[in-house]
Amino acid sequence: MQPSTRSRALHFPGGMLHRGVSWEGTHAASQPRCNEGSADLSTRALLILPLGSREAMEVAANCSLRVKRPLLDPRFEGYKLSLEPLPCYELELEAAVAEVKLRDDQYTLEHMHAFGMYNYLHCDSWYQDSVYYIDNLGRIMNLTVMLDTVLARPREVFRLPTDLTAFDNRLCASIHFTSSTWVTLSDGTGRLYLIATGERGNNTSEKWEIVFNEELGNPFIIIHSISLLKAEEHSVATLLLRVEKEGLDMKGSGFFVSLEWVTISKKNKDNKYEITKRDILRGKSVPHYAAIEPDGNGLMIVSYKSFTFVPVGQDVEEKKDEDMSDKIKEPLYYWQQTEEDLTVTIRLPEDSTKEDIQVQFLPDHVNIVLKGQRFLEGNLYSSVDHESSTWIIKENNSLEISLIKKNEGLTWPELVVGDKQGEFIRDSAQCAAIAERLMHLTSEQLNPDPDKGKPPCNAQELEECDIFFEESSSLCRFDGNTLKTTHVVNLGSNQYLFSVIVDPKEMPCFCLRHDVDALLWQPHSSKQDEMWEHIATFNALGYVQASKRDKKFFACAPNYSYAALCECLRRVFIYRQPTPMSTVLYNRKEGRQVGQVAKQQVASLETNDPIVGFQATNERLFVLTTRNLFLIKVKTEN
Repeated sequence: MQPSTRSRALHFPGGMLHRGVSWEGTHAASQPRCNEGSADLSTRALLILPLGSREAMEVAANCSLRVKRPLLDPRFEGYKLSLEPLPCYELELEAAVAEVKLRDDQYTLEHMHAFGMYNYLHCDSWYQDSVYYIDNLGRIMNLTVMLDTVLARPREVFRLPTDLTAFDNRLCASIHFTSSTWVTLSDGTGRLYLIATGERGNNTSEKWEIVFNEELGNPFIIIHSISLLKAEEHSVATLLLRVEKEGLDMKGSGFFVSLEWVTISKKNKDNKYEITKRDILRGKSVPHYAAIEPDGNGLMIVSYKSFTFVPVGQDVEEKKDEDMSDKIKEPLYYWQQTEEDLTVTIRLPEDSTKEDIQVQFLPDHVNIVLKGQRFLEGNLYSSVDHESSTWIIKENNSLEISLIKKNEGLTWPELVVGDKQGEFIRDSAQCAAIAERLMHLTSEQLNPDPDKGKPPCNAQELEECDIFFEESSSLCRFDGNTLKTTHVVNLGSNQYLFSVIVDPKEMPCFCLRHDVDALLWQPHSSKQDEMWEHIATFNALGYVQASKRDKKFFACAPNYSYAALCECLRRVFIYRQPTPMSTVLYNRKEGRQVGQVAKQQVASLETNDPIVGFQATNERLFVLTTRNLFLIKVKTEN
């Protein structure tokens, strides 16, 4: 399969990059299309597939992830390696970072994604250039940068009341900055803290005080939280992640991922905070992205495998028994077919008589009533000769219905459209006929001469557009009241890259790979017609990051001026947006003047300790190792 658009090559060190002028072509066949706005959607749109009522489907059917053409640069030529030095400052930590290694029983890919690749450096998006980490002494340490050349040592703002070293099965402590005056904190042992901080960054008003703490079961990490004020009642909603073991030996890793949505509200009676709502979602993979909407009415998740809400307190074994009983339930009816007719067999209740049975045949419809109760009704897959169709009660207390096909030779994939209660039985003659038709595609012996006749497929000759990506993620929105999925976006081969908080009052943005570029999307829960907005593009970054096999953390500046990634050890790569040139440059091949150049810079840290934290602001990069905190000045005056 060839791309449907012409492409030209972009040259990068280590290979050639094919860049399509349009977004059609690459995997376009696997992407659904909307009925409206085909001109806009030709720029590689992803259709939202809503679930639920007919009304919801009509509202959401025309929504999509729409790429904004003005934000794309089809003439982007690549990054130019810049040797300009990057100012780098180093701070030695008083105590090592409270890094928690994975235990022997935490061996799955889910454990590695959730805890093994955890970012121990936290950025306070409400205050510029302010980062936090938790050390081995249980202290929350803060570094706020005012002037690069005069760096103060990290200061202690809070100390955990429990001794973390006394817990063998703890996870890494986690923190999330809910608002400018509230923080949610987990000590990694299963206890959740809600802390009032005052105005952080203001030494006179900043004071961290615990207003709520409670044991919530197995250890967890906090992945998101929001602050709400409704009807003068303050509440905090937070999202907790656990990787828990299945109660029974099931297929797969034997673990499942739990997302708990906890709401803590202040009661006016006694002025105390307490849990008012707990909802749990379960899935089989750690989500790439999960965030609560600013109004608290919904939840968005990007994950490889889907999540579903489960009732709080429901016994896991009981739920599995119910699911197992549903799976082994006997079919409601059995049916067979030949080229001319179909036969439907139904097991009748005891003591059934002819008077208890009512069968109505129509050319495209069937209605069966047993003892006054509707048994089967619906539209048939194709038309039948209703006048020649019959039914009879057999000796083994079963009802046999014969339907005569109007279109002889047509194979029906189902009897009643949309009905899954029956089981199709294929006789041995049909199986033999199908096997005979497929015989030329198989062989019992190896081909001694593959170059003769029809040579086999060579995977090395496939182009990128021919590759099928087995791991396909999806973006889902859940309603906070009904706990049902309202929107689903099949992301297909659009790889999730990272998330970033652009506006702390909005949901975090997420970055997806589209073709060779990396596109940044801002969720807007209040805009039904444009729930996800394309706000920025990092040219060719999707292609570039794929070559970094040792990458650990990925980030970008909140103002999109640059993107950065770091490896497990030492090296940090910075990719800047194109900027105007002070001198005149010309493209040698095309002879045209080059007005803008995008720069790539590489910083190498003077340490052998592994990188455990990474954050980006508009002016600086913060890199945390187990014993040091590095600050890289990214924004420099021209």
